[in-house]
Amino acid sequence: MDSPSIIIAVDGHSSCGKSAVAKDIARVLGLTYIDTGAMYRAVTLYALRNGIISDNGIDSKAMQSALNKIDIQLIKNRETSKVETFLNGENVEDEIRTLRVSNNVSALSTLAFVRKHLVELQQKMGEIGGVILDGRDIGTVVFPNADLKLFMTASPEIRAKRRYLEMQEKGENVSFEDILENVKKRDHIDSTRIESPLKKAEDALFLDNSAMTREEQLNWTLARLKEIGVDIPA
Repeated sequence: MDSPSIIIAVDGHSSCGKSAVAKDIARVLGLTYIDTGAMYRAVTLYALRNGIISDNGIDSKAMQSALNKIDIQLIKNRETSKVETFLNGENVEDEIRTLRVSNNVSALSTLAFVRKHLVELQQKMGEIGGVILDGRDIGTVVFPNADLKLFMTASPEIRAKRRYLEMQEKGENVSFEDILENVKKRDHIDSTRIESPLKKAEDALFLDNSAMTREEQLNWTLARLKEIGVDIPA
């Protein structure tokens, strides 16, 4: 199977390392990496900045009206080779990863019209193949006919610890307890929402990476790709 035409779907719980695996596979196989979670985070950031999300919840009518004003681009940084998120022309990669956005993104993602809009964008981005996407509903909704589907998870405590260390490195003043609470809350919202709930596709491979290093996850996934006939560069 040729890499230029392959579509790989990586789904799973929040902060379980989906993006790390997806980025590594993209690098090895020369695929385009599409961070669908960043797209939902960008919409959430827009909603927070414009008062669409407040202490009273989400103004659904205002959110629906605002969608055509939101332009999201995922652009590879030429210097770092990392894919960065741009919201209406502004690089918001760091801001969309804050706990403030994390605390609101799952609730916004339950809105059917938001999911429909972003799913259509994601399908358009990946329709020609040569892509790897990570998110919550890639293998079940966005690309149910993907060539390879992974469903990733890890214990809530492990995921919270990883997220805590990552945010500390960025200089954010957060507590482990707050992050653990956020992880558990997002798991519940993502798994119980009516629209495109987080669930393992029947034909997805299950990967619990609680005790795995990033390199071990990469090697495990490359082995699965090799099994379905994908040529792995030496």
